[in-house]
Amino acid sequence: MIGIAAAWIVVLLLGGGVALDRVLVNAVTRNFDNQLEYSLTAMIASAEIGPDGEILFNRPLGEQRFLEPNSGSYWQISGAGYDDWASRSLWDRTLEQAMPHEDLETHLYESDQFSEEPLRIAERSVVLPDSEVRWSFQVAQSREGLDAQVNEIRSILINSFLLLALGLIGMAALQTLYGLWPLRKIRKAIAEMRNGQQKRVSEPMPNEVTPMVDELNELLDHNEKQAEEARRHAGNLAHALKTPLTVIMNSATAKAEDLADTVIRESGVMRRQVDHHLARARAVGRRGHAHSRARVWPSLQAVERAVGRLYKHVRIDIDGDQDAVVSVERQDLDEMIGNLVENAAKYGGGSVFVTVETSDEFVELLIEDDGRGIPAEERQRIFDRGVRLDTGKPGTGLGLAIVRDVAEIYQGMVSLEESEDLGGLMVRLCLPKSMVSS
Repeated sequence: MIGIAAAWIVVLLLGGGVALDRVLVNAVTRNFDNQLEYSLTAMIASAEIGPDGEILFNRPLGEQRFLEPNSGSYWQISGAGYDDWASRSLWDRTLEQAMPHEDLETHLYESDQFSEEPLRIAERSVVLPDSEVRWSFQVAQSREGLDAQVNEIRSILINSFLLLALGLIGMAALQTLYGLWPLRKIRKAIAEMRNGQQKRVSEPMPNEVTPMVDELNELLDHNEKQAEEARRHAGNLAHALKTPLTVIMNSATAKAEDLADTVIRESGVMRRQVDHHLARARAVGRRGHAHSRARVWPSLQAVERAVGRLYKHVRIDIDGDQDAVVSVERQDLDEMIGNLVENAAKYGGGSVFVTVETSDEFVELLIEDDGRGIPAEERQRIFDRGVRLDTGKPGTGLGLAIVRDVAEIYQGMVSLEESEDLGGLMVRLCLPKSMVSS
């Protein structure tokens, strides 16, 4: 940033310096030329034709340097057929024209005809009264004074612009360092968090970086929450596997006759526990995808076909918004809907009705059956892992627990109510609506 600012400052100052140099040099040169033109006009106004046709001045010129040899100020009048008439300051030298020309207007040009004295010459051709000769009037002045003024102006400009550039670059550097200084504080705070000295960036920051600090702290909260979830579920899984393993170890140690049956039964329990926690772990991993989205209707149709093949006596009807889209991965949506519809088919009386309703922020799926339902006092407990109210039918007691865990991972929820139309249980699955256009 400092380098870019310095380069931009240098470019601007160079451009401004060149432009200002042109303006000032032109102004000084124009003032110098005005003095030459004034002297030339005075010469022409004072000139007249003498008795022998030569040029005379009817009054002396006011410039004293025209009388001093090699003074740097010269004049000369030339005409065809007449000797050049020159100022005493030229001494034995003569002003030469750059090229043959006749100037009805004043002509200004540079001349190096004097090797050690560059000149600037104002020249004009005039026909005087009572004369047919075209006279060339020339006034010359050494450029030493003009060049000295130009060099002085350029020296002042260069020094001033160098000082200005250093000042501006210094200010840009200070501004950049001051503006980015809070990032050093953030880096220091992150290093302290890595070393365990603090948990969050708690030092007050300028308004410009406060949103970034807030996002950083929220990211840390999110990571801690995920780590805590991982630790908790690892502990839950270990606890769930501990009992079946103990049963198998005891049977093996006692050399029980039903060891094979015990191993098969307890291995099935462990497999179901592992499947449950793996499903939840997959959902947690996919939650980080900001553009997770799935259409509800195709998922419902797929579940309807699959459950219909398992429970051929059950009639499954679906209705509602066919364009509903949720911010959930398709695999997780299928798993949640599949568990709920399968439970309704398994424990219902033969009729399942699924309704899809859409609001501004959520999509609700209402899964109703015509079974016996669940008492209100048992509806919360049924979500616990392994809890089954009807032990007469095969199952693990993990279906509703999986649905609840996966729904909560996606910021959704699931609740149990009584179905007014069918008289059995109604499960209300609420999932966030996808805001991403199709």
